[in-house]
Amino acid sequence: MKILLTSTSFQDTPGKHHDGLNETGFIIDTLRGPVKEDVLLPIIAKYDGVICGDDHYTRKVIEKGKAGKLKVISKYGIGLDKIDLKAALEFEIKVTNCPGVNHMAVAEHIWALILAFYKNIPDEINYTRYGKWERLIGHEIYGKKIGVAGLGRIGKEVLIRAKAFGLKLYAFDKYIDTEFVKEHSIKICNTLEKLFSTTDIISLNMNLNKENKKCITKEILDNHTKRGLLLINSARGELVDEKAIVYGIKNKILDGYLTDVLNEEPMQKGHPFLDYNNIIITPHIGSRTYESVERQGLMAVKNLVKSLLI
Repeated sequence: MKILLTSTSFQDTPGKHHDGLNETGFIIDTLRGPVKEDVLLPIIAKYDGVICGDDHYTRKVIEKGKAGKLKVISKYGIGLDKIDLKAALEFEIKVTNCPGVNHMAVAEHIWALILAFYKNIPDEINYTRYGKWERLIGHEIYGKKIGVAGLGRIGKEVLIRAKAFGLKLYAFDKYIDTEFVKEHSIKICNTLEKLFSTTDIISLNMNLNKENKKCITKEILDNHTKRGLLLINSARGELVDEKAIVYGIKNKILDGYLTDVLNEEPMQKGHPFLDYNNIIITPHIGSRTYESVERQGLMAVKNLVKSLLI
C-alpha cells in the first residue's frame, strides 16, 4: 500500500511514531503541508491512505481520491475543519483524528503566551540581546478574570492552571460539564458577548464550524468587550475577523492579541498584524512538543493501519 504523509510536525520530530510508520511496510511519500487542493488533485488517486495535517481535503480532492485508491484520511491532530466530512461520508472515505493527545501541550503554550505578554518577555529578551538594559514595567495576573470560549479538554486545562495562579474563572460553551464547573468554581457566561464584557483575559478554544466562523467581529469588540481585554487564540485563525482584531488593537479595546494561528498559513508577507507590538504571533506550534507529537503520531499511524485493514 502507498501512503502520503504531509504533517510537518510528524516529519520533523524524532520519536517512536516514525518506527511505528516504518514497521507497517507501506510505501511512504512525503510532502510539506499544509497542502492545498491544486497540489492534491493530480496525485491523491495513487494513495491508499494519508496522514495529514491541515491540508485542504475538499470535495474535489476526496472525489478524485475515491476514483483511485484512496480509502483513509488519518488526521494528525484533532481539528477536522479542513476536511469535507460530508463528501468523505458520501464517497465512503474513512476519516479519523487524534482526540485527547495535545491538550496539555496547547494549554501550556497558552500560558507561555499570557505570561510572556504581561511580563514583556519578548521585548526584554530582544533589548538585552542587543546590549540594552531597558527595564519595562509588567503586570501581575493574580486576581484577574479569565474566560475560555470552549470548555473542552484544552479549555479545562487552561482554567486548572489559571486557578493555581489565583485568577477568577469564567467559561462559555454550548455544552457544559457541570461537575467540572462545580469542582473548580467556574462562573458560566450564557453568551460569547457576556464573556467578552466580563473578563480581562479570554482564550479561544472552540472547534471551528459554520456557526462560529469569524465570530470575533468588530461589533462584539465595539459593543460587548471590556476595554483592555487580552485575547488569545490557539484554536483556529478563522474564528476571528483579522480586520476586527486590528481595529480592536488600534482603538485600544484589546490590550493585546496573542495567536498561534492565522486565517492563512504559513503567514503571508506584509501581514497587517506585524505592524503592532502588542500582537504576538507564534507559527502554529502549540502542540509541537516531543511528547505531544509522538502521541499524535502513534495514534495517527494506529488509526491509519486499523482503517486500512478493516
